[in-house]
Amino acid sequence: MHWIKQGFVYGPDGSLPWARHTALTPTPLLKDAETIRVYAGFRDETGISRIGYVDLDAANPRRVKYVASEPVLDLGRNGAFDDNGVILGDVIRVGAEIRMYYVGFQLVSKAKFLAFTGLAISRDNGDSFERYSEAPILDRSSNGLYIRAIHSVMQTDDTFRVWYACGNGWEEINGVFYPQYNIRYIESADGIDFKGEGTLCVDVEGSEYRIGRPRVFRHRDRFIMHYTRGTIQGDYLAGHAESPDGMQWERRDEKLGIALSPEGWDSRHLCYPAVLNCGERTYMFYNGNDMGKDGFGYAILDGSEQ
Repeated sequence: MHWIKQGFVYGPDGSLPWARHTALTPTPLLKDAETIRVYAGFRDETGISRIGYVDLDAANPRRVKYVASEPVLDLGRNGAFDDNGVILGDVIRVGAEIRMYYVGFQLVSKAKFLAFTGLAISRDNGDSFERYSEAPILDRSSNGLYIRAIHSVMQTDDTFRVWYACGNGWEEINGVFYPQYNIRYIESADGIDFKGEGTLCVDVEGSEYRIGRPRVFRHRDRFIMHYTRGTIQGDYLAGHAESPDGMQWERRDEKLGIALSPEGWDSRHLCYPAVLNCGERTYMFYNGNDMGKDGFGYAILDGSEQ
């Protein structure tokens, strides 16, 4: 797979108090034939994220059609698992509804943070969402004491297949603690009730201490996973894995097909890619430097219609 960069698309201009900077983990949904809606986490001046969206022209995603003036998912109630920030997850259509799987953050006194998965549901084609529950649908477990964050959901006839980041420790780098996590797989009959510990499917290698934000899609006869990996040297880059069944994965980072730019907004970091098929075109939306502090851009799959 070879991706052709199309450039920077959108970042907050600082005019909205809840969205001063950053468009974190851009997650696209085809709203209609003419519109791609990209949900993302927008940070306030203290760094706390709320989920909003940007509507783009499906034929030319460089053209911004509309920017949400209010978050579609705000912070949870004080003391809840998502009272200190929410980011994407995944957004999928299930019947007449749209489900938003999101990651909620909570501060605690003896760890840097906790991050577990919630669910919100839209019945108006993604314009607003209501929480399914104030409790997480994927909570802590023995293998995920600090993080269990769903980032990719695929519905089949009778099963919801889920890939998520799972964290059980912390890495100290230059006196600062960073979360350690890897990627696991789990299934659910309804996409809401999850049982068991899940199965490890992609782990860290070499100097990496975290690998997460798995985004899984079908390409021809294979499952493809894009993820983001961090090293103790400060790299924060996307990677690529392939699987015949979505469970047994082989890392092939050299086949990602997109790399850092020589300069500019994605010259140091390239992270959180999310792929959308849009007619004859296949787009990748992604963040650049500093986990998307400037915003997000996109690329198009070489060989798809331009």
